[in-house]
Amino acid sequence: MDIGSHPFDADHLHEECGVFGIFGHQDASALTALGLHALQHRGQEAAGIVSFDGTQFFNERHIGLVGDNFTKPSVIDRLKGSRAIGHTRYSTTGAPVLRNVQPLFAEFHGGGFAVAHNGNITNAMTLQRQLQKRGAIFQSTSDTETLLHLIAMSDAGPIVDRLISALRQLEGAYALVALSAKKMIGVRDPLGVRPLVLGELDGAPILTSETCALDIIGAHYVRDIEPGELIVITDDDVHSLRPFRAEKSRFCIFEYVYFARPDSSVEGHNVYEVRKRIGAELARELPVAADLVVPVPDSGTPAAIGFAQESGIPFELGIIRNHYVGRTFIEPTDAVRHMGVKLKHNANRRALEGKRVVLVDDSIVRGTTSLKIVQMVRDAGASEVHMRIASPPTTNPCFYGVDTPEKSKLIASRMSVADMAGYIKVDTLAFLSIDGLYRAVGEAARNGEAPQFCDACFTGEYPTRLTDRATDREEVRQLSLLAEPA
Repeated sequence: MDIGSHPFDADHLHEECGVFGIFGHQDASALTALGLHALQHRGQEAAGIVSFDGTQFFNERHIGLVGDNFTKPSVIDRLKGSRAIGHTRYSTTGAPVLRNVQPLFAEFHGGGFAVAHNGNITNAMTLQRQLQKRGAIFQSTSDTETLLHLIAMSDAGPIVDRLISALRQLEGAYALVALSAKKMIGVRDPLGVRPLVLGELDGAPILTSETCALDIIGAHYVRDIEPGELIVITDDDVHSLRPFRAEKSRFCIFEYVYFARPDSSVEGHNVYEVRKRIGAELARELPVAADLVVPVPDSGTPAAIGFAQESGIPFELGIIRNHYVGRTFIEPTDAVRHMGVKLKHNANRRALEGKRVVLVDDSIVRGTTSLKIVQMVRDAGASEVHMRIASPPTTNPCFYGVDTPEKSKLIASRMSVADMAGYIKVDTLAFLSIDGLYRAVGEAARNGEAPQFCDACFTGEYPTRLTDRATDREEVRQLSLLAEPA
């Protein structure tokens, strides 16, 4: 997360990242680059790798895609050693700058230390101010650097103890992989909001965000790192610690809806199968008379398949996606974003003309993309356009590393479903219920009970304190009082 401008005022999505680490393999850096390539969907702004050869750390960080920067033999050759960690980053808060690219590296008393982090620390600004008063000098606008300063100032002793001491001061969500001269460390926050899995290749342990990164290099999945678990990997063994108070898991349910790759398994569930079940729930809850079920590619495709199978309505690829265009919400202005929709999707007129069409998408955030998609389908000759959304309305921003705008930019936070339907110009619009989403994931319906997931973007029930947000609001309130005339 960038904290140079306040995250709770950001007009864009904050950050979503992927991490990868391997310990004890002669091709560690090349395998890390391949793993990051598989995690490219989790971050397309920048990527970095830090390696260690037993004597020295090596660091390569670049703006842009993994394939554009880490496929050259000369780059991999510079990343010497049998241990490496990597990070692929996606942040739209401020301009992309090299100083924010991870893994971040620091020379501590006792040796070098690199860390790659997926998530968002919700008290990072508060901690940063405290650290600056103690003399800390920050070189980036990343919340991950806050963690490095906390480690550096800890007097706990060994690096693992210092890391634990630092983590106990954090609020929010994190899954991180770190590398020291003798260890690779992986840890998930006590609520397990962000994913992290353990794998193995030729006897070398691997830590990564998703199982798809294991598949690309032929590695074996071992297990998920559990919420609040800290894994320490050395030449001798893989050791598990439980340094935090036990909490009820609150894994991010939006990983199932959109963020994870469909060929990954997270928390014991195959994402593709879950998304098909979401589509089936959608068809049962919100049936509609139609001729075709058409996904908004690519994230809506598995849910559309499930909807078609459950409803008996034929599935067709009525919209074709150009895969050489990046995600439209990366663009900074509405004008460019709207142009991006036209570059990214094209209607298959032959399939759509004269048909009653059900469009299935994973979510509606701003509504601008949906508006353009619906118009495209109507221009292709569809007689009716109905939209079914494979998640509840997104009414609240996420402060845990998932990419959502501020509340006022979320169309569902300021419009009823009927008003949204009128805005995007569909004949009908309907969203999956929160209970239906829980059932699709294989859990009991929520029914107002304590949630098994972090679903704050749908319900507004945040599982941790949002210290920076509360502090910022209080400062704004005090400033407004001072500005009032006497």
